[in-house]
Amino acid sequence: MMFSVFRSVFSGLTCRRLEAQAVLQQQHALKVLSAGLKTYDVPPDYSDVVLPERPKLKFFNKVPNLKKAKKEMKKLRDIQGPAKSANTFRWGQYGILALGGGYLHWGHMEMMRLTINRCMDSRTTFARWRINAPYKPITRKGLGQRMGGGKGAIDHYVTPVKCGRLIVEVGGHLELGEVESVLKEVAKKLPFPAKVVSRESLTVMQQEQAEREANNQNPWTFERIARSNMLGIRKVLSPFDLHNHGRYTGKFFNPDRV
Repeated sequence: MMFSVFRSVFSGLTCRRLEAQAVLQQQHALKVLSAGLKTYDVPPDYSDVVLPERPKLKFFNKVPNLKKAKKEMKKLRDIQGPAKSANTFRWGQYGILALGGGYLHWGHMEMMRLTINRCMDSRTTFARWRINAPYKPITRKGLGQRMGGGKGAIDHYVTPVKCGRLIVEVGGHLELGEVESVLKEVAKKLPFPAKVVSRESLTVMQQEQAEREANNQNPWTFERIARSNMLGIRKVLSPFDLHNHGRYTGKFFNPDRV
């Protein structure tokens, strides 16, 4: 009698142990699905971004409001060399940076205004100009006129732009991918080379330029050659070249020259 009781208890314990081992093996064989275990990037914080009352680009007049229009000389220095103003961000996070000098006509400004205002959401985005309205007069003589007779009449007005100047700033509750395609479409239609930049990328560009100048291993720089007047090069150099160390050729920028 006692033997049968012990036998039944022992057989029950053995069965439970085998069942537990089978369950453990099944658990080890199961694959853990990672569909619900993905990690996402933390969304950006826009708590410090303040949207203005009028978020869209304002309209520029085609002709400045002057009491008396005066003619001017060409003054090519207005588009030569680096920009001293409007070369850093002020309101927005993204913008269009000029990589060369040139003149912006009223038609270019209307193209930028209409393209950006139509594609932006005024509830979460704003845009600001970093250039002035057309103010520089451009004269032109009528077709078929003979030479002489003095300077021609004022035909239209333009805005001169130097290399390194921001044209438009865009900001708000948005990321670069949402507005990059629109800004690229605008930048390729400008009369000078331009690119889309952000606050971070503009800072990186300036730091890289400073590092190249500080860590330059080539002793024969343009500045040293011009200062030493090697091979009489000062005869063909202008004060503009000496001041900018050969980085600018007229309105064009030479990015590879240190």
